[in-house]
Amino acid sequence: MPLDAEIGKKMLQLVTSRYDDRHWRKRIEKTLSLPQSGVTDPVQQQIFIYLKLGLKAYKSRRADPDSWILGGYATKEVIDRIKFQPQLVGPMIKKNDVALLGNDPGNDVTEAWWDDMLVQWFDVPEEERLDEEEGGKEKKSDPSLESKSEF
Repeated sequence: MPLDAEIGKKMLQLVTSRYDDRHWRKRIEKTLSLPQSGVTDPVQQQIFIYLKLGLKAYKSRRADPDSWILGGYATKEVIDRIKFQPQLVGPMIKKNDVALLGNDPGNDVTEAWWDDMLVQWFDVPEEERLDEEEGGKEKKSDPSLESKSEF
């Protein structure tokens, strides 16, 4: 199950508050490289996409992995731009939606919390897995598909 609103809030706070801490930079870069589908709240997803685009460094057309501008004035500028002009993220984004940015998420956000967040980002609920497996079995056992493939 992708991140719920509370964990998504902590993730955004982590990215926007601890970027100057060398201990967290690699983890923040990893978080920015994740797909936005891991964030379920639509407002948080738009903020995450804006951060990804705003903090992405120039990349040539080669197959190099993405790199990120983290630390220093450039990162602070992107975060401040979101806080003072939330309409840049999206037309429905309000100031209270971005007020959490730049605030430290607290002492409970540790390396173990970050590892759990990564697992939850990609975790698919058991019910969805069963539905996908049953759907795949039904397609394979459909006799009309088998008869078409023989010709």
